[in-house]
Amino acid sequence: MKASPDTLVLASNNSGKIKEIQALLTGFQIRPQADFGVTEAEEPAPTFVENALLKARHAARHCGLPTIADDSGLMVDALHGAPGVISARYAGIDASDQTNIDKLLQALAGVGEAQRTARFVCVMVYLAHADDPCPLIAHGVWQGQILPHCQGNNGFGYDPVFWLPSLSYTSAELSAELKNTLSHRGQALRQLVAAIQHKPVHANL
Repeated sequence: MKASPDTLVLASNNSGKIKEIQALLTGFQIRPQADFGVTEAEEPAPTFVENALLKARHAARHCGLPTIADDSGLMVDALHGAPGVISARYAGIDASDQTNIDKLLQALAGVGEAQRTARFVCVMVYLAHADDPCPLIAHGVWQGQILPHCQGNNGFGYDPVFWLPSLSYTSAELSAELKNTLSHRGQALRQLVAAIQHKPVHANL
């Protein structure tokens, strides 16, 4: 499958992430790795940074194109940072968003409102090619609290229980446009775009 000179491969098959990132990253043609037949990379590392780099190198090596990848998750203070890097598979490898939420709420049963503080964390990386020795790395953090019940129908993942006290809404009640201006992923991607502008998109492979 041919790619234009401004193509960036997105090392994800998560439809929610793809939609958010495509809306945020203008000036490039974003192609999900699935367009090139690339499967999801394994994420065995204990940190967001390491997992994001593993995903980016996996896709870049298969596609031969500049690649961006993110690793993101929810960190809950009362759970010592869990679910963390296993947020997407908190309740099991094939867990649905609702199953993950159910496990989270069960783990927080009996925890008072003041102790339900949490944050979404996103690490986003860019590789000019699979062996890029100097990847660009950006971070975003979105502070909130965990509600004891779901509220809202937008977004994905833990959005329905991620409460934003300053707005009196959950992330799942925000429009996509507003969420992108506030979210951890939006923060990280804006940083990454600024950095990419100072680094050649296509290095010699």
